[in-house]
Amino acid sequence: MTASQDKRVETLRWCDGHLEMIDQRVLPAEFRYLRYDSAEAVAQGIREMVVRGAPAIGCAAAYGVALEALRQRDASTADFTGRMERAFEVLAASRPTAVNLFWALARIRTRWQSLASQSVPAQADALLAEAHEILAEDIRVNRAMGEHGAALLADGARVLTHCNAGALATAGHGTALGVIRSAVEAGKRISVVADETRPFLQGARLTAWEMVQERIPVTLITDNMAGFMMSRGEIDAVIVGTDRVAANGDVANKIGTYMVAVLAQRHGIPFYVACPISTIDMSIADGAAIPIEERAHREVTGFRDLQWAADGVLVRNPAFDVTPAELVTALITERGVIHRPNRERLAALTATP
Repeated sequence: MTASQDKRVETLRWCDGHLEMIDQRVLPAEFRYLRYDSAEAVAQGIREMVVRGAPAIGCAAAYGVALEALRQRDASTADFTGRMERAFEVLAASRPTAVNLFWALARIRTRWQSLASQSVPAQADALLAEAHEILAEDIRVNRAMGEHGAALLADGARVLTHCNAGALATAGHGTALGVIRSAVEAGKRISVVADETRPFLQGARLTAWEMVQERIPVTLITDNMAGFMMSRGEIDAVIVGTDRVAANGDVANKIGTYMVAVLAQRHGIPFYVACPISTIDMSIADGAAIPIEERAHREVTGFRDLQWAADGVLVRNPAFDVTPAELVTALITERGVIHRPNRERLAALTATP
């Protein structure tokens, strides 16, 4: 099967009683689904970046809980409760920065607690239904974000994006790339400049792949070329996704985003962040309190079986950085566009029913 046979990328799908996820580690050289049947297996898939992107991680975690419930549907109530608590624990520990993981686990836990009086099989079935709804809701939210964000892009706009915030990072359509898709659907001529996004190459491997599949013009550049392109007047807007937005509007996204935001401000280019409301974490005062994941050294010293760095070199590999709110032109959400995000505007946004 090739992705071109189905224009809609199904990052996650439910198939024959199992969760299947596109293995994003091997794209674009290979397109394959991996199958999961337990919370522990899903957590491993999240840790190893089979699935990545905050909304997709949240959806995967919800299915991880549901899978464990289905596995334990013949257990006693006491055993079921203990094993479910372990499922929540192992999934919560899978990755620290993406708040959608914790949002999805909290939502599905609330649903589970409402089922306490029901039989174990009934609880398992209801949790699966909740996971299905979380996935369907994510697609609806992305579509709404896309419509709001598309209005910000002029016909002919050249849009720089960093990392991958497309269908592969969500249940479908995408956040940053969802805005681009919606603008194209509205008849606008949009072209994309994709940062390569070292060290895991999400821009080169995933964003470029998605755009090629849909025949949206895309140009790949290395991360250190963005300033040159901006200085030449070849970028009209920047749109990125985010893994967590703090209460004051600071934004955590893939490492390198902060540099792009600084460059965009220097050149007078709008810097937009597309994110669902579920990514806004009002419990964290500012970006300094957002946990930043440090990943394996081997991601920096080489790629797959190739090593290019000297043995014994010291390595830092933070997976995310924080862009201060003052560099963010606007947040694009399913409830509308929030210009110059700050604590007051985000409090009003998240309080809306």
